[in-house]
Amino acid sequence: MDEALLRGLTPVVLAILVRRGADFAAAEDAVQDALVEAVRTWPAEPPRDPKGWLVTVAWRRFLDATRADAARRRREDAVDAEPDAGPASAADDTLRLYFLCAHPSLTPSSAVALTLRAVGGLTTRQIARAYLVPEATMAQRISRAKRTVSGVRLDRPGDVATVLRVLYLVFNEGYSGDVDLAAEAIRLTRQLAARIDHPEAAGLLALMLLHHARRAARTAPDGALVPLAEQDRGRWDTRMIAEGVRVLQAALARDRLGEYQAQAAIASLHADAPTAEETDWVQIVEWYDELVRLTGSPVVRLNRAVAVGEADGPRPGLAALAEVDASLPRHAAVAAYLRERDGDLAAAARLYAEAAHEATNLAERDHLTRQAARLNARRPG
Repeated sequence: MDEALLRGLTPVVLAILVRRGADFAAAEDAVQDALVEAVRTWPAEPPRDPKGWLVTVAWRRFLDATRADAARRRREDAVDAEPDAGPASAADDTLRLYFLCAHPSLTPSSAVALTLRAVGGLTTRQIARAYLVPEATMAQRISRAKRTVSGVRLDRPGDVATVLRVLYLVFNEGYSGDVDLAAEAIRLTRQLAARIDHPEAAGLLALMLLHHARRAARTAPDGALVPLAEQDRGRWDTRMIAEGVRVLQAALARDRLGEYQAQAAIASLHADAPTAEETDWVQIVEWYDELVRLTGSPVVRLNRAVAVGEADGPRPGLAALAEVDASLPRHAAVAAYLRERDGDLAAAARLYAEAAHEATNLAERDHLTRQAARLNARRPG
């Protein structure tokens, strides 16, 4: 059984049923029934047209369920005539799913879970393991999301920014359990970028590729976090970097700058530097200035303070940091780094300990704790 084939066909078949008039929840149930039947029968009798087979079986399961529900007699009249599978555009149908799963009525966590289920073709168990929650909890979250979008008509252009934000959230979940969400986000974003003519879709793909290329160097053998400046750049994936740069350059050439393109440009400057010391921090600050203009985000301002500290020295960096809300996550960690560079080891150690206490990620907490211990060990007794 070709699991990758089934995962690839799942969103296509689901989107076809939705386009034919099935509500999302009922269509998803019918597709899951068809997938179970495929697993049972395909090894012995593989179909010549897997997509057509799945569409036919799923549509019949949907009709059977509709006929069995007396409260849905009117819908049965509307869908009773089974249309041919035909040459419907898989690209258009799948694109509808992206927008449906990123519907503004959904919370970000629900939108992510529904996207992984409907567009990614992952099982509820796989998604639950990736998020380290019980399968029953994830099943309830997905079920609520399906009910929310059932009956939603996509008769207007969808919000590309919302779809991209959902995919960005998927990517940032990284890796846990038996599902590599970062790789899954890249696959889905690559699929989306091929279906829509939008430079920010390409920008997001480039950003993901450039960040993911550094993945192997981010942790030590014992699982400890390795900061960017200390990473072994020989372990970076040069092919993925080259692809990310190509995608980014094509997007920037269209002169429709957006936040993902600007973030990818920063990542490409890091990737282009043979060593940490050769990083073009001046240009990185300029790109952060563009990001501030585009987003006004406090997080962007926080990251810009680090870049200013590298480009102009720790004092200007601290001055830039002073303009950022001190309650922002990672503010203490940035302050600690800049204070250390400025020679104030006592304040830096205190701030590293404070940042470690606030960290929600275990690897980051351990790293910050070690930084505080390192500085405390250097201070005169």
